[in-house]
Amino acid sequence: MTTTVQLAETPFHGYHTAHGAKMVPYAGWEMPLLYTSIIEEHRQVRTSGGLFDVSHMGRIRFSGRDACRFLDRICTRKIHGTAIDQARYTIICNERGGCLDDALVTRLDENEYLMVCNASNREKLLQHFAREKRDLVFKQVDQTTKTAMIALQGPKVMDLLSQFSSEIPSLKRYRSTTKSLLMAKFIVSRTGYTGEDGVEVILPAMLASKAVEMMLKNSSPDEIKPCGLGARDSLRLEAGMALYGHEIDEDTDPLTANLHFAVSLDKGIDDPEVEPFIGQEALRRINESGPSRTTTGLVLEGRRAPRQGMAVVRDGTPVGVVTSGCLSPTLDKPIAIIRVDREHAEPGVALGVDAGRQVLEGEVTALPFYSSR
Repeated sequence: MTTTVQLAETPFHGYHTAHGAKMVPYAGWEMPLLYTSIIEEHRQVRTSGGLFDVSHMGRIRFSGRDACRFLDRICTRKIHGTAIDQARYTIICNERGGCLDDALVTRLDENEYLMVCNASNREKLLQHFAREKRDLVFKQVDQTTKTAMIALQGPKVMDLLSQFSSEIPSLKRYRSTTKSLLMAKFIVSRTGYTGEDGVEVILPAMLASKAVEMMLKNSSPDEIKPCGLGARDSLRLEAGMALYGHEIDEDTDPLTANLHFAVSLDKGIDDPEVEPFIGQEALRRINESGPSRTTTGLVLEGRRAPRQGMAVVRDGTPVGVVTSGCLSPTLDKPIAIIRVDREHAEPGVALGVDAGRQVLEGEVTALPFYSSR
C-alpha cells in the first residue's frame, strides 16, 4: 500500500494552474516547472523580464536583544555591523565546515532580521537553531506559510517598478525597502538568482494574487511573463550561482565550493561583540592547507548536456565531478559547474566529462558563464 504525500501549495497555486503551468513536486511543494518551455522562459528573463513564484523558500524572522549575536554564531558572514535594510548572502555550517544551507539575511531594524533559506532545508535549520540557541534572548518566527514571495528578474523590470515607486529602482544591490500596498507592508530587496537585475518581494499571503495581477496588468504583454523553476535553474547555472544539493551540501565546505566571499574567517577574533561561527575552526584549518578541490566552470563541445554526478576526466583519469550542467540557452553550448582537483582548475585546461559511451570534450573557464554587468 502506497502513501500519498500531501504537497504544500503556495498562495499562487491557483494562478499557476489557471495559466497552464506544468506542476511538479519540489522540496515538499507543488511548484511550476514551466509555462511554455524552459528555453523560451530563460530567454524571456535575459531579454525582458520574468516573474517567479519563490514562496516555497523559508522566511524566518529573528528579533530581540541577542538576535544579531545568535545570527553571527550560525552564519559564516558577519551580521554585526550590517546596515538597516542591507542583505548579506551567507552560509550556515556544521562543526565540520560542511554547508547546512545558504541563505540571505537582511537587517530590517535595530534588532530585527529576516532570513530567507532553501525550502528543502527549512525544517532542518529550525531544528539546528533550537539546538544552538543556548541562553540567548531573542524571538524566532517562521513566517513561510503566512507570506508569499516573488522574484522579478530581467533588464526591463526596473522600468516596470518605476511605475509603482521611484525609490525601488534607486535601491543599491543587496539593499531593501519596506513599502505599503493595500494597507499591508511588503519588503522589496534588490537581489536575485538569475544573473539579471531585479528584485525579490515578500508580502502577506492574502495579497499575493492581487499583487501579481496588478504587476502584470501594468506591463505590456511581452514585457513580464511568468516563469517556472526550470528556467530559474538554467539561469542561475549560467550565472555560476550555487544550488544546495549540487554545489554545496553537508559534506562540502564553502571554500571548496569557491564561496570564499561569504566566509569571514576572522569573525570574533578581534571583536568581543561578535561570536565565532559554528564550523569556523574547521574552515580555518582547510584554508591554511588549501582545499584539495575547487569549483569552477567547464564549456563543452557538441550539443549533449552534462549531468550532475558525471565524472570529470583528464587524459582518461578521473579528476573531479559535475555538480550542475545544462545546454546553455544564452551561449548555445553545453556548460557545467564542476568540482575538480585544484591542479586541473586553471582556465584553458582541457578536460572531459565521462558520459558513458563517450567523453564530452571541454575547456575550463572561470565562473560565471554569463553576466549582465
